[in-house]
Amino acid sequence: MAKTPEELAKERYDRIMAAINLQEPDRVPLRGFGGDIVPAYYGITQKEFCFEYEKGIKAIEKYLTDFPFDWPSAAITGLDGRVFSVAFSEYPEVAVNTTFITGPMHEVLGDKYYRFPGMEIAEIASPQFIGGTFMQPDEYDELIENPPKFVAEKVLPRACRNLDTPQKTMATMVKLGIEFTRFGSAGREIAGIAARLGYPSIPMGGAYAPLDIIGDFLRGIENVLLDIRRYPDKVKQAAEALVEPIINYALSFKKRGFKWVMIPLHLNEYLSPKLYNEFYWPTLKKVILRLLEEGMQSQVFFEGRHDAHLETILELPKGWGIAYFEKTDLVKAKKVLEGHTCVMGGIPISLIVGGTPDSIKEYIKNLIEQVKPKGGVILSPNIGTAPKETPIENIYALIEAVEKYG
Repeated sequence: MAKTPEELAKERYDRIMAAINLQEPDRVPLRGFGGDIVPAYYGITQKEFCFEYEKGIKAIEKYLTDFPFDWPSAAITGLDGRVFSVAFSEYPEVAVNTTFITGPMHEVLGDKYYRFPGMEIAEIASPQFIGGTFMQPDEYDELIENPPKFVAEKVLPRACRNLDTPQKTMATMVKLGIEFTRFGSAGREIAGIAARLGYPSIPMGGAYAPLDIIGDFLRGIENVLLDIRRYPDKVKQAAEALVEPIINYALSFKKRGFKWVMIPLHLNEYLSPKLYNEFYWPTLKKVILRLLEEGMQSQVFFEGRHDAHLETILELPKGWGIAYFEKTDLVKAKKVLEGHTCVMGGIPISLIVGGTPDSIKEYIKNLIEQVKPKGGVILSPNIGTAPKETPIENIYALIEAVEKYG
């Protein structure tokens, strides 16, 4: 007899939570992926997927129906908007809407941080975050004194063409509010579809590493790496000053009942252990711990190769959240963090794109044999997006292999 959506959702939820709680579930859970494959599978362009929410919702529904991961991640595309989250951190009802900037929001803002299909790039291209330099080194003191004020009044008018005069700003904020409402409505519709298909509800809010705010949105990565050597004290003070606005923004999700935040890391693999421990980890650690005190766990995406910094994770309390790895070997991470932290990742997206069903099944079998014992593991592609060329048979092979060997 087929399981009801409610029964499926509970089964998947219990499986995921067992892994997070460092237990061995009935089988290893599988986190899904989205990306270009979602609109391609439905037969629409990236432009349609990003800008026409009705089509995007239908594409997601078809994808979630046909590819039953334990924990799906297909969603309408949005790119990191945490600089806006800092600017509006004193207004939680606004900040909560700024985690991701969608295509329509980008069009309203006229910002220089992103490129979206049908605007700056081709209609079939993937949305791109490009960042930029919108703060000069002699402005660190202003940032340190009042990060939300500096970002809202100095940085955003430089980064957004439609925020560069008071009159344009007022009109833009009204239009942006309309887009927040549209995107929120689409998100609720997708959540309803997921529930009807038997997926668990694990809403994920947002937070950020303080130094990444500076690197991604204010100074640019190359400049902040130079600033660490040229103005080390200013960089440290600025990262410290950003802790409170980031926490305030993240807590806006708590008011909506969220228990999780997602924190993507960017500068981590650029830094030696010495620089990581001096400039990056202290403020990131503060954010994670403060949110944990507030009853919110973190899913941290350790982008790039995090091997040199793995053991710093042991400084966090047992069961603090999920460590999601991109290039760090999951078997190695499990050995270091076993019994302390739930680890996630392990499946190269290149294997799903370029492998065969048989090679995928063999890889998954071997991986599960190494990481399943004692639990605390969620399998996932090492990045959450797959290109449009991803073979459909490989996605089925991945799901089947985890169900068989997990």
